[in-house]
Amino acid sequence: MRPNRLREKLNAGKPTVSTHIHTTWPSIVEAIGHTGLYDYVEFVAEYAPFDLHDLDNLCRAAELYNMGAMIKVDQSHRAFLAQRGIGAGFSSVLFTDSRSVDDVRECVRIVRPETPEDKGSYGVAMRRHTYMGYGGTPEYVQALRDIVVAIMIEKKEAVQNLEEILSVPGIDMVQWGGADYSVSTGKAGSRNDPEILVARNTVFQTALRMGVPPRAEIQSVEQAKEFLDMGVRHFSIGTDISILYGWWRENGDKLRKAIEKA
Repeated sequence: MRPNRLREKLNAGKPTVSTHIHTTWPSIVEAIGHTGLYDYVEFVAEYAPFDLHDLDNLCRAAELYNMGAMIKVDQSHRAFLAQRGIGAGFSSVLFTDSRSVDDVRECVRIVRPETPEDKGSYGVAMRRHTYMGYGGTPEYVQALRDIVVAIMIEKKEAVQNLEEILSVPGIDMVQWGGADYSVSTGKAGSRNDPEILVARNTVFQTALRMGVPPRAEIQSVEQAKEFLDMGVRHFSIGTDISILYGWWRENGDKLRKAIEKA
């Protein structure tokens, strides 16, 4: 079984850097890998169209550059998507839309091996992560134990139940979701509303206090400072489609203006 790079970093207390992709073109993962700067790449499957072959190919590309891979899954069919993602080679799963302790316990159970001590629901499956074997070995079980479980804290109820959720054994990382939180509190689109920012800071500070590493999603290096000052050391910067849109908008506007002046 391949080593889980994100797990190794978390266990060693080291910072991590990742980025998001919507595309299923493996060459984008290779381009990210060529930089030599990213610990893992997150495929935001919650937002993108894909098939099971795409999951295999994305993980193959990440492995070429010794990067880990995270898959963000929909709440609906999350067990199927998470387990097929792990089978494809994803070393971490980001679960969305949890609202309660029971939701989070189920997320952990989905990922962990179905052993008496782990009490998970992931059995033996001949998928890519077994490398042409049927699995079921001690190494296979350990690989499932090493899968990093990340939880989105993005619903009003999740914030209200925050300390209980963070106390669930098996949670390795949490991610604030300001957009969903703004909707669930009746303030859609107001991620910078003072009350929402208070909730955001509470999530980060509580997670740090309870020893569950929080990750910050940012669009620029400048945005990292306030999180670094809090003590956050895990970041995901940028999203492929947003990066492309920003370049096209800025340069298309400049070119149009230059043409009009000519």
